[in-house]
Amino acid sequence: MPPVLSPTPETLLTKAWSDYALLDSGHGRKLERYGRFSVVRPEPQCWWAPRDPGAFDRADAVFDPQDEEDAGRWRFSGKPIETFPLSWRDVRFTGRFTPFRHLAFFPEQAANWEWLDGRIARLKRPKVLNLFGYTGVASLAAAAAGAEVTHVDASKKSVNYARENAEQSGLADHPIRWIVDDARKYVAREVRRGSKYQGIILDPPKYGRGPTGEVWRLFEDMPALLKDCVALLADDADFLLLNAYAARISGLSLAHLMAEATADRGGRIDWGELALSEDGPDGRAIGLSFFARWSR
Repeated sequence: MPPVLSPTPETLLTKAWSDYALLDSGHGRKLERYGRFSVVRPEPQCWWAPRDPGAFDRADAVFDPQDEEDAGRWRFSGKPIETFPLSWRDVRFTGRFTPFRHLAFFPEQAANWEWLDGRIARLKRPKVLNLFGYTGVASLAAAAAGAEVTHVDASKKSVNYARENAEQSGLADHPIRWIVDDARKYVAREVRRGSKYQGIILDPPKYGRGPTGEVWRLFEDMPALLKDCVALLADDADFLLLNAYAARISGLSLAHLMAEATADRGGRIDWGELALSEDGPDGRAIGLSFFARWSR
Protein backbone atom coordinates (compact mmCIF):
# COMPACT_ATOMS: atom_id res chain seq x y z
CA MET A 1 0.00 0.00 0.00
CA PRO A 2 1.48 3.40 -0.95
CA PRO A 3 1.91 6.10 1.68
CA VAL A 4 -0.54 8.97 1.96
CA LEU A 5 1.11 12.11 0.59
CA SER A 6 0.10 15.32 2.33
CA PRO A 7 -1.64 17.57 -0.25
CA THR A 8 -0.22 20.76 1.26
CA PRO A 9 3.24 21.85 2.42
CA GLU A 10 4.14 22.69 5.99
CA THR A 11 6.50 25.43 7.15
CA LEU A 12 8.34 24.41 10.31
CA LEU A 13 9.41 27.53 12.16
CA THR A 14 12.41 27.47 14.47
CA LYS A 15 11.90 30.18 17.06
CA ALA A 16 14.23 31.52 19.72
CA TRP A 17 15.47 29.33 22.55
CA SER A 18 17.84 30.08 25.41
CA ASP A 19 21.03 29.86 23.32
CA TYR A 20 19.80 31.03 19.93
CA ALA A 21 17.64 33.73 18.36
CA LEU A 22 17.22 35.37 14.96
CA LEU A 23 17.22 38.98 16.13
CA ASP A 24 16.82 40.89 12.86
CA SER A 25 17.31 40.53 9.11
CA GLY A 26 17.46 42.60 5.95
CA HIS A 27 19.60 43.97 3.13
CA GLY A 28 21.03 40.50 2.46
CA ARG A 29 22.12 39.74 6.02
CA LYS A 30 20.80 38.23 9.24
CA LEU A 31 21.62 39.15 12.82
CA GLU A 32 21.58 36.20 15.21
CA ARG A 33 22.33 35.52 18.86
CA TYR A 34 24.45 32.47 19.66
CA GLY A 35 24.78 32.16 23.41
CA ARG A 36 26.11 35.54 24.54
CA PHE A 37 27.42 36.58 21.10
CA SER A 38 25.65 38.51 18.37
CA VAL A 39 26.62 37.39 14.88
CA VAL A 40 26.02 38.77 11.38
CA ARG A 41 26.00 36.39 8.41
CA PRO A 42 25.04 36.80 4.72
CA GLU A 43 21.51 35.77 3.71
CA PRO A 44 20.75 36.88 0.12
CA GLN A 45 17.01 36.19 0.32
CA CYS A 46 16.50 38.88 3.00
CA TRP A 47 15.47 41.53 0.50
CA TRP A 48 13.62 43.68 3.04
CA ALA A 49 15.07 46.38 5.29
CA PRO A 50 16.36 45.56 8.79
CA ARG A 51 14.35 46.90 11.72
CA ASP A 52 17.44 48.12 13.59
CA PRO A 53 20.40 48.70 11.24
CA GLY A 54 22.56 49.93 14.11
CA ALA A 55 22.37 46.57 15.84
CA PHE A 56 24.26 44.99 12.93
CA ASP A 57 27.12 47.45 13.49
CA ARG A 58 27.36 46.44 17.15
CA ALA A 59 27.66 42.69 16.47
CA ASP A 60 30.43 40.67 18.10
CA ALA A 61 31.27 38.82 14.88
CA VAL A 62 30.63 39.51 11.18
CA PHE A 63 31.25 37.09 8.32
CA ASP A 64 32.70 38.58 5.11
CA PRO A 65 32.20 36.18 2.16
CA GLN A 66 35.02 35.88 -0.36
CA ASP A 67 33.52 33.58 -3.01
CA GLU A 68 30.27 31.97 -4.10
CA GLU A 69 30.95 28.76 -2.13
CA ASP A 70 30.39 30.49 1.22
CA ALA A 71 34.07 30.68 2.11
CA GLY A 72 35.33 33.89 3.72
CA ARG A 73 36.61 35.33 6.96
CA TRP A 74 35.23 36.45 10.31
CA ARG A 75 35.73 39.94 11.74
CA PHE A 76 35.40 40.34 15.49
CA SER A 77 34.63 43.52 17.41
CA GLY A 78 37.08 42.48 20.12
CA LYS A 79 39.32 39.52 20.79
CA PRO A 80 38.83 36.75 18.18
CA ILE A 81 36.44 34.00 19.29
CA GLU A 82 37.14 30.39 18.31
CA THR A 83 34.63 28.27 20.22
CA PHE A 84 31.80 28.80 22.70
CA PRO A 85 29.31 26.57 24.57
CA LEU A 86 25.71 26.11 23.44
CA SER A 87 22.78 23.88 24.32
CA TRP A 88 19.39 22.76 23.05
CA ARG A 89 17.24 21.13 25.72
CA ASP A 90 19.47 18.41 27.24
CA VAL A 91 22.01 18.49 24.41
CA ARG A 92 25.19 20.50 24.94
CA PHE A 93 27.57 21.26 22.12
CA THR A 94 30.32 23.62 20.95
CA GLY A 95 29.73 26.46 18.53
CA ARG A 96 32.65 27.17 16.20
CA PHE A 97 33.40 30.05 13.86
CA THR A 98 34.17 28.04 10.73
CA PRO A 99 35.62 29.47 7.48
CA PHE A 100 32.36 28.63 5.68
CA ARG A 101 30.05 31.02 7.60
CA HIS A 102 28.42 28.19 9.54
CA LEU A 103 28.91 27.80 13.29
CA ALA A 104 29.25 23.97 13.40
CA PHE A 105 25.50 23.39 13.51
CA PHE A 106 22.39 24.61 11.71
CA PRO A 107 19.89 26.30 14.05
CA GLU A 108 16.90 25.89 11.72
CA GLN A 109 17.23 22.14 12.28
CA ALA A 110 15.82 22.61 15.78
CA ALA A 111 12.37 22.11 14.23
CA ASN A 112 13.47 18.66 13.09
CA TRP A 113 15.12 17.89 16.44
CA GLU A 114 11.83 18.68 18.17
CA TRP A 115 9.92 16.37 15.83
CA LEU A 116 12.48 13.58 16.32
CA ASP A 117 12.30 14.02 20.09
CA GLY A 118 8.55 13.50 20.01
CA ARG A 119 8.70 10.45 17.73
CA ILE A 120 11.52 8.70 19.60
CA ALA A 121 10.29 9.42 23.13
CA ARG A 122 7.23 7.20 22.61
CA LEU A 123 9.25 4.25 21.25
CA LYS A 124 11.12 1.63 23.26
CA ARG A 125 14.83 2.27 22.66
CA PRO A 126 14.64 2.35 18.85
CA LYS A 127 17.68 1.93 16.63
CA VAL A 128 18.26 5.15 14.68
CA LEU A 129 20.70 5.75 11.82
CA ASN A 130 21.91 9.32 11.22
CA LEU A 131 23.65 9.76 7.86
CA PHE A 132 25.75 12.85 7.08
CA GLY A 133 25.59 13.43 10.84
CA TYR A 134 28.10 16.36 10.93
CA THR A 135 28.83 17.47 14.52
CA GLY A 136 26.14 15.26 15.96
CA VAL A 137 23.44 17.50 17.42
CA ALA A 138 20.64 15.48 15.79
CA SER A 139 22.32 12.24 16.93
CA LEU A 140 22.52 13.53 20.49
CA ALA A 141 18.91 14.78 20.44
CA ALA A 142 17.87 11.26 19.35
CA ALA A 143 20.07 9.65 22.01
CA ALA A 144 18.73 11.95 24.73
CA ALA A 145 15.19 10.94 23.72
CA GLY A 146 16.08 7.27 24.25
CA ALA A 147 17.40 5.99 20.91
CA GLU A 148 20.35 3.71 20.19
CA VAL A 149 22.14 5.73 17.52
CA THR A 150 24.55 5.01 14.66
CA HIS A 151 26.16 8.28 13.54
CA VAL A 152 27.86 8.31 10.11
CA ASP A 153 29.87 11.12 8.54
CA ALA A 154 32.70 11.18 5.99
CA SER A 155 34.68 13.78 7.97
CA LYS A 156 36.86 12.46 10.79
CA LYS A 157 37.07 15.99 12.21
CA SER A 158 33.27 16.31 12.35
CA VAL A 159 32.91 12.93 14.05
CA ASN A 160 35.53 13.93 16.62
CA TYR A 161 33.56 17.12 17.30
CA ALA A 162 30.42 15.01 17.66
CA ARG A 163 32.16 12.79 20.24
CA GLU A 164 33.20 15.90 22.17
CA ASN A 165 29.62 17.14 22.08
CA ALA A 166 28.45 13.78 23.43
CA GLU A 167 30.83 14.13 26.39
CA GLN A 168 29.55 17.64 27.10
CA SER A 169 25.98 16.32 27.01
CA GLY A 170 26.71 13.49 29.44
CA LEU A 171 25.98 10.97 26.67
CA ALA A 172 29.46 9.53 26.15
CA ASP A 173 28.37 6.21 27.69
CA HIS A 174 25.10 6.09 25.76
CA PRO A 175 24.86 3.48 22.97
CA ILE A 176 26.09 5.65 20.09
CA ARG A 177 28.28 4.21 17.33
CA TRP A 178 30.56 6.78 15.69
CA ILE A 179 31.40 5.84 12.07
CA VAL A 180 33.74 7.68 9.69
CA ASP A 181 32.67 6.44 6.26
CA ASP A 182 31.04 7.32 2.96
CA ALA A 183 27.27 7.16 3.58
CA ARG A 184 26.53 5.19 0.41
CA LYS A 185 29.18 2.55 1.13
CA TYR A 186 28.08 2.19 4.75
CA VAL A 187 24.42 1.82 3.85
CA ALA A 188 25.20 -0.72 1.11
CA ARG A 189 27.11 -2.84 3.64
CA GLU A 190 24.26 -2.58 6.13
CA VAL A 191 21.80 -3.78 3.46
CA ARG A 192 24.01 -6.79 2.73
CA ARG A 193 24.25 -7.53 6.47
CA GLY A 194 20.49 -7.40 6.84
CA SER A 195 20.62 -4.62 9.45
CA LYS A 196 17.37 -2.90 10.38
CA TYR A 197 16.49 0.45 11.97
CA GLN A 198 13.33 1.95 13.42
CA GLY A 199 14.31 5.44 12.26
CA ILE A 200 16.66 7.00 9.72
CA ILE A 201 17.81 10.63 9.43
CA LEU A 202 19.24 11.89 6.13
CA ASP A 203 20.71 15.40 5.89
CA PRO A 204 22.98 15.30 2.82
CA PRO A 205 24.97 18.20 1.39
CA LYS A 206 24.58 19.31 -2.20
CA TYR A 207 28.16 18.22 -2.87
CA GLY A 208 30.75 16.42 -0.76
CA ARG A 209 33.65 14.02 -0.64
CA GLY A 210 34.05 10.76 1.25
CA PRO A 211 37.05 9.84 3.42
CA THR A 212 38.86 8.16 0.50
CA GLY A 213 37.90 10.64 -2.21
CA GLU A 214 34.39 9.43 -3.04
CA VAL A 215 32.32 12.18 -4.67
CA TRP A 216 28.76 12.87 -3.53
CA ARG A 217 26.34 14.79 -5.78
CA LEU A 218 22.85 15.26 -4.37
CA PHE A 219 20.85 15.13 -7.59
CA GLU A 220 22.73 12.15 -9.00
CA ASP A 221 23.18 10.06 -5.85
CA MET A 222 20.16 10.68 -3.63
CA PRO A 223 17.60 8.38 -5.34
CA ALA A 224 19.74 5.23 -5.00
CA LEU A 225 20.76 6.05 -1.43
CA LEU A 226 17.15 6.67 -0.38
CA LYS A 227 16.09 3.34 -1.90
CA ASP A 228 18.80 1.55 0.12
CA CYS A 229 17.71 3.40 3.27
CA VAL A 230 14.14 2.16 2.83
CA ALA A 231 15.57 -1.38 2.63
CA LEU A 232 17.05 -0.79 6.10
CA LEU A 233 13.70 0.11 7.67
CA ALA A 234 12.44 -2.57 10.05
CA ASP A 235 8.88 -3.87 9.83
CA ASP A 236 8.06 -1.71 12.85
CA ALA A 237 10.01 1.31 11.57
CA ASP A 238 8.58 4.63 12.71
CA PHE A 239 10.19 7.32 10.53
CA LEU A 240 12.49 8.32 7.68
CA LEU A 241 13.46 11.99 7.61
CA LEU A 242 15.11 13.59 4.58
CA ASN A 243 16.38 17.18 4.69
CA ALA A 244 18.18 18.99 1.87
CA TYR A 245 19.71 22.37 1.11
CA ALA A 246 19.80 23.16 -2.61
CA ALA A 247 18.54 26.01 -4.77
CA ARG A 248 17.08 23.68 -7.42
CA ILE A 249 15.07 21.51 -5.02
CA SER A 250 11.71 21.76 -3.26
CA GLY A 251 9.87 20.00 -0.48
CA LEU A 252 7.43 18.65 -3.05
CA SER A 253 10.20 17.08 -5.15
CA LEU A 254 11.62 15.43 -2.01
CA ALA A 255 8.14 14.17 -1.14
CA HIS A 256 7.64 12.53 -4.54
CA LEU A 257 11.08 10.92 -4.31
CA MET A 258 10.18 9.65 -0.82
CA ALA A 259 6.81 8.36 -2.07
CA GLU A 260 8.51 6.38 -4.84
CA ALA A 261 11.02 4.85 -2.43
CA THR A 262 8.38 3.91 0.18
CA ALA A 263 5.71 2.78 -2.31
CA ASP A 264 4.88 -0.44 -0.40
CA ARG A 265 5.33 0.86 3.16
CA GLY A 266 2.03 2.59 3.79
CA GLY A 267 2.21 5.39 6.34
CA ARG A 268 2.24 9.11 5.59
CA ILE A 269 4.59 11.61 3.97
CA ASP A 270 4.69 15.20 5.14
CA TRP A 271 6.79 17.78 3.36
CA GLY A 272 7.68 21.45 3.33
CA GLU A 273 10.27 23.96 4.40
CA LEU A 274 12.37 24.70 7.47
CA ALA A 275 12.57 28.37 8.41
CA LEU A 276 14.07 30.61 11.07
CA SER A 277 11.63 33.05 12.64
CA GLU A 278 12.70 36.42 13.99
CA ASP A 279 12.28 36.91 17.71
CA GLY A 280 9.05 38.69 18.62
CA PRO A 281 5.33 38.33 17.85
CA ASP A 282 5.51 39.81 14.33
CA GLY A 283 8.85 38.29 13.32
CA ARG A 284 9.63 37.64 9.70
CA ALA A 285 10.80 34.18 8.64
CA ILE A 286 13.66 32.99 6.44
CA GLY A 287 13.22 29.69 4.59
CA LEU A 288 16.49 27.76 4.57
CA SER A 289 15.98 24.09 3.71
CA PHE A 290 13.39 21.59 2.52
CA PHE A 291 12.22 18.34 4.06
CA ALA A 292 10.14 15.25 3.42
CA ARG A 293 9.45 12.73 6.15
CA TRP A 294 7.77 9.36 6.08
CA SER A 295 6.16 8.20 9.31
CA ARG A 296 4.25 5.07 10.24
